[in-house]
Amino acid sequence: MSKLYTLLFLAFGPWLLGADSPNIIIILADDLGWSDTTLYGNTAYYQTPNVERLAKRGMTFTRAYSASPLCSPTRSALLTGLSPARTGITVPNCHEPRVVVQATIGKKAPPDQKAIMPDPPTRLKTDYRTLAETLKDAGYATAHFGKWHLGPEPYSPLQQGFDLDLPHHPGPGPAGSFVAPWKFTRFKEKAPGEHIEDRMAAEAVAWMEQHKEKPFYLNYWMFSVHAPFDAKKANIEKHRGRIDPKDAQRSPTYAAMIQSMDDAIGTLLDGLDRLKLANDTIIIFTADNGGNMYNEVDGTTPTSNRPLRGGKATMFEGGTHVPGVIVWPGIAAPGSRSDAIIQSEDYYPTLLEVLALKPEEGQPLDGHSILPALKGDALAGKAVFQYFPHNPGVPDWLPPSVSVHRDDWKLIRIFHGGEKGAHRHLLFNLRDDLGEKNNLATHKPELVAEMDSLIESFLKEMKAVVPIPNPAFDPAKYRPELEGKQQAKGKAKAAEKPSAKDKDDGDPALQGWKARDCRGAVKDGILHITNIGSECFLGFAAGKHSGPTTAKFRIKAKPSLSHFDWLPGGVGSRQERVDFTLQGGTWEEVMVELPAVGPLGIVRVYLPMQEQSVEIDWIELNSRNGSKPTRTDF
Repeated sequence: MSKLYTLLFLAFGPWLLGADSPNIIIILADDLGWSDTTLYGNTAYYQTPNVERLAKRGMTFTRAYSASPLCSPTRSALLTGLSPARTGITVPNCHEPRVVVQATIGKKAPPDQKAIMPDPPTRLKTDYRTLAETLKDAGYATAHFGKWHLGPEPYSPLQQGFDLDLPHHPGPGPAGSFVAPWKFTRFKEKAPGEHIEDRMAAEAVAWMEQHKEKPFYLNYWMFSVHAPFDAKKANIEKHRGRIDPKDAQRSPTYAAMIQSMDDAIGTLLDGLDRLKLANDTIIIFTADNGGNMYNEVDGTTPTSNRPLRGGKATMFEGGTHVPGVIVWPGIAAPGSRSDAIIQSEDYYPTLLEVLALKPEEGQPLDGHSILPALKGDALAGKAVFQYFPHNPGVPDWLPPSVSVHRDDWKLIRIFHGGEKGAHRHLLFNLRDDLGEKNNLATHKPELVAEMDSLIESFLKEMKAVVPIPNPAFDPAKYRPELEGKQQAKGKAKAAEKPSAKDKDDGDPALQGWKARDCRGAVKDGILHITNIGSECFLGFAAGKHSGPTTAKFRIKAKPSLSHFDWLPGGVGSRQERVDFTLQGGTWEEVMVELPAVGPLGIVRVYLPMQEQSVEIDWIELNSRNGSKPTRTDF
């Protein structure tokens, strides 16, 4: 967009919205740490030339922050302009089957913990007005590509203001793998070995071309570089030959994942250039939280966030200090840098100001416009908050906490972590101590009190459901030396809901069928499926069946589109599938024709996520190869 157009737009935006309004692209990387790109001079191993290409077109922010050290809270904040403290979405649990839309006060905690954590929602409720809804009402075409993780239907992107959603997947990561064959319910690869980011970027460019004559808002929330840790084999081998064993960043798989992420950004930029849309498009690039420091791949952690302390799921800088680039033709100077503090909640109100759009009456926005920073000015005194009332047990974890950044200072309040239920505080000067090694709280009590009053005002304004003192706390069982130490996986999972990998292989009542990403139990001749995850299915070894086969079953579930698939070569082989529709609400018989041309191998019937159990009476397989039908009456 030309500078003249920008000036006119800022002055007369309400009258100029139309075909010449700027397009908007938000690229949100998943688990990408501040030190994972070449923007800040903190990596010699990972290569991000297209991120650098993006930076040359706009402004790089050295102090960009996510709303949370975990993904779903940040996603909700970016989309609504609301703090996780207000929405209550503070953990990435939005793929769980239970539907909760409001945070509540926690009920109990183990005796070794001083505070009781709140019980957070599992969905971003549709009452909040999203950026997509605002832009759609202003005449924008809207589309979401990639990861969502704010809830399945009726809380999917299609109910939150987006016209299109690909691959329409509610889970926490890519379905099965980054490299096809995938396991998305309604989205298949076009070629063997296709990478999901290659496909998402190509689909996004094709959509832009379809809508280039009117303004569009494109959400590209990448699956990269979240687990599972896999990548194109050739890229892994390329980076394996570049390892410096002395460098804390030395995972060739993760380096290959970053390469595919960067390649996808290049595809978007190439598409904008080819379509001659670059000068009329705002691009925001950031991440949902810091780099992962608690999983293992290639014999090491996926990445290192040095010089920052901690990583994903921590309240130290490694958990929330993220890359940030904004390309804004006519406003942000190409190749410029800013040390202004910005956060996920700020993008929505900034776009509203520049587009001269107003929030709905009574619509709160917790972020603030960063337009002055985009013009090169400072944002002195600006405060940003992160609310994370949980203790995840990863390296450098803290008990339930909230933090505030203002200028060079950062204060962390640990709820009821002090003596006799008082809060405990950590104070850091990030200008002098970016690695947060020196807690200055006891040396600057007046500054602690001043900044803690900001936290208190913030929590009251958000009407946050906060941790409460634990009446069952037993000082004899308190182990302060374990704070910040990674908990054993078995211990960390002991208090969680059943794992998404829960399965019922040994129950003879299932008669050979196996439950995956769910639990199955037979009662009174009916199979009840509970704990339903986003990839729940029943699998069966159907080796005797071959060729065209009819699958029938009697089921009671919610209305949905699902599918039946088969893996001719067994687990790991290319899957074939046929979709089917459930009318829902009552018992129904479903018949699915499987056009197999050889052995079925393993068959799987996928089941819809729902809070109540899915009930199945019987399943029958009948092949036309002369084999005897297989009927399972539960």
